[in-house]
Amino acid sequence: MPSIGRRIRRGAIALGATLALGAGLFTSLGPAPGTASSHREAPLISSDPQVDGTDLYAFVSPDAPDTTTIISNWLPFEEPAGGPNFYSFAPGVRYDINIDNDGDAKPNIVFRWVFENHYITTDTFLYNTGQVFNITDPTLNFYQTYDLRRIDSAGSHLLVHDGIAVPNDVGDASMPDFATLFDQGTYTAGCDKCEAWAGQADDPFFLDLRVFDLLYGLDLSEVGDDTLAGFNVQSLAIKAPSSSLTAGGDGSGIIGIWTTAERRAVRIQYPNGSERFGGHFVQVSRLGMPLVNEVVVPIALKDHFNASKPINDAQFGPKVTTFGEDPNDLPAVVNAVYGLPIPDCGGTPGTIDRSCDLVPVFLTGLPELNMPPAVSASDMLRLNTTIPPCEPGTCAEYSPLGVIAGDVAGFPNGRRLADDIIDVALRVTEGVLIPGHDPFVDTLGDGVNVNDRAFGANFPYVGLPWSGSDTDPHLAPVRRI
Repeated sequence: MPSIGRRIRRGAIALGATLALGAGLFTSLGPAPGTASSHREAPLISSDPQVDGTDLYAFVSPDAPDTTTIISNWLPFEEPAGGPNFYSFAPGVRYDINIDNDGDAKPNIVFRWVFENHYITTDTFLYNTGQVFNITDPTLNFYQTYDLRRIDSAGSHLLVHDGIAVPNDVGDASMPDFATLFDQGTYTAGCDKCEAWAGQADDPFFLDLRVFDLLYGLDLSEVGDDTLAGFNVQSLAIKAPSSSLTAGGDGSGIIGIWTTAERRAVRIQYPNGSERFGGHFVQVSRLGMPLVNEVVVPIALKDHFNASKPINDAQFGPKVTTFGEDPNDLPAVVNAVYGLPIPDCGGTPGTIDRSCDLVPVFLTGLPELNMPPAVSASDMLRLNTTIPPCEPGTCAEYSPLGVIAGDVAGFPNGRRLADDIIDVALRVTEGVLIPGHDPFVDTLGDGVNVNDRAFGANFPYVGLPWSGSDTDPHLAPVRRI
């Protein structure tokens, strides 16, 4: 990559407080329902957790640099011992990973998972009726299968038929070798380098949510506890040659990614307890850049954002360019509590113009890094697939702080599992990339720098889910590994 340092300096203002978009921590000074990344980010989706997209990750695969891995997570705050009806994907829903490879804010490629429920017997309350050693064991009383399709200009292509999703880790007695079950969930998906996986995993997002107690106790004294330690999510992962994702695009190697979930429009509940879904499909969830719906989109538009399409994101533009002007916006809240200046592009006196910093990351990507040659402004996670992976021990530039620390293989150029989104967001919100910023800004962070579960070295890379046997799955000091 030519002149990385010069590009980062040029991109400093472009980044600016933009990465505050990753800090969907601050919606107000008061407490709020558990909200981390896109966990429970909008009123309607908070009551329908099976289709609540929590996080989206996209990165060049560290062990196969000619491929790209995309991971979408769903259903927040899964308690490991949450039986007898453990967690699952919603049957019949379209779980989509959308890819734009020419910058026009429309999907060129869609990877679509659709799930179906199965019971060995319904004459029991048990999730499993005995020990489970394989995901095909008849002792796994409830299981889900899925079809995975790739939809593109050439049509719809079936990649996986009746794949079996990895079950919940009920406990050590029920599933004495869960790592084997986890590995059995990987399927070849259309080519020798294409792989797919679905099932329960550790929630890879890490942060301290005591931010709602007046921004970490007014003095950063309330930090260091991973609020999501011990919680699981439902995870979908796809790995494919990068060339297959960029083919037919604009030639830049840059892709934009976002997830959506679509439900049938009509749900009918019968007196006998059964239900039926009908009507056309309606989009009920959407996620691109982490935490955007929480911190930028106001409450009145959150459900609308979840139903909207990137091509129509101009409707949210005014809120982006004036971000910080309202006293309830993130930069203004941080300023009020800690007495720090609100970063400003220096536009019209008396107003806050954020177009110089918010627009490049939120809507277009950063010039010479992950902005397509011709781009239609829209919210999505953008990844330059031509930049080699950078991982601990293999790359001198590696930093969990990503681009702001000189590691251009990290956030916001895609998002790796170990990228410390919250620390990046807090510091950039207050202008860490702007010359002459307050030194206090360099210390901002939530004190949670690594995940509570180790990530895998191979696909699907997510960590094993926490077991229902654990008597205290959310005690971070015990669970951190």
